[in-house]
Amino acid sequence: MKVGLSCIFQNPWNNLNDHDVYQHEVRIASQAEALGYDSIWGVEHHFTGYTMCPDVMQWLSFIAGKTEKVGLGSMAVILPWHDPVRVAEEISMLDNLSNGRAIIGFGRGLARVEFDTFGLNQGEARETFMESAKMICEGLEQGYCELDGDLIKQPKAPIRPAPIKTFKGRSYAASMSPDSILGMAELGLGLLVIPHKPWDEVSVDMAKYRELFIQLQGVAPPAPIAAGWTYCHEDAGAAEEAANKYITGYWQSVIDHYEMNKDYFKKRKGYEYYGDMSDVINDVGRDSIAEMFKGLQVWGTPEQCYQKIVDIRSQIGNNGFNGVFTYADMPFDMAEKSFQLFSKEVLPELQKIPDVEDDRQVA
Repeated sequence: MKVGLSCIFQNPWNNLNDHDVYQHEVRIASQAEALGYDSIWGVEHHFTGYTMCPDVMQWLSFIAGKTEKVGLGSMAVILPWHDPVRVAEEISMLDNLSNGRAIIGFGRGLARVEFDTFGLNQGEARETFMESAKMICEGLEQGYCELDGDLIKQPKAPIRPAPIKTFKGRSYAASMSPDSILGMAELGLGLLVIPHKPWDEVSVDMAKYRELFIQLQGVAPPAPIAAGWTYCHEDAGAAEEAANKYITGYWQSVIDHYEMNKDYFKKRKGYEYYGDMSDVINDVGRDSIAEMFKGLQVWGTPEQCYQKIVDIRSQIGNNGFNGVFTYADMPFDMAEKSFQLFSKEVLPELQKIPDVEDDRQVA
């Protein structure tokens, strides 16, 4: 199994100093290659302390210059917020600079504050995402972007520096709703799975995605990559105490940033799934949903963390796990101790697990 480090630069309640958050994440990421991690990832968000990485490609380019081997993953670049030709250029540039280490991850975007502050129509996000992703992925294979879409009208634009190798098998999308997951099969993208509902329900979505992917692409999809909010401690009780405070705290920041306890998603085209989610949150209460979220994550002793990741793999067949180690207002020294213990005790054991069988032959 491949194991990645995800840095999310979170300061959701402005109780920390933004610069200190950045220096902490840089310090953690700077250790990852020597500790044996396979990849380092970043996420894109704007305007709030929910996460503070407005330019994932800049973050990954910085990391590329400090490393030699690790993969460089975007989890994700939010396509409706960007000119897609520029995204294709930036991906190819990162891949050239890093000698082929880029891992593509795209997203559609969800928060009203981000769309509205950019002055964008969130109701067009799904269509914009689909057209952008199609053009970028095709462009990186053929060396130029070109599309006559409903929303995107792009004359032929060569990508320079030219792509150095195929991105097939290393192109993914962060997707949560069942409809979006099926859309990723149409685009030929693998899945970055952000845990937010019971894994047995995710397994059902994955089966439908895999069936459609094979039908449309003629090959099986790449195995998914699962993220997990992680806390590792020698003492199970201390780990649970931390999870109760910080993992549930992270979920509270999710609800606040995305306004998931409000009903505006029901009025936004393409976001009906999140409108239904808002109903559930309001029916059962945000604290109960935070407890459910905590139960999906990876926390406990090293043995418990290992077993939870193995259990996730048994449900969705992921070949990759990306750990998020710093979130909510967790003290930096506390996060680093968790990261170091996980790196020493759990990481090497995960990497002994054989990959899911590579069956990307023509179906």
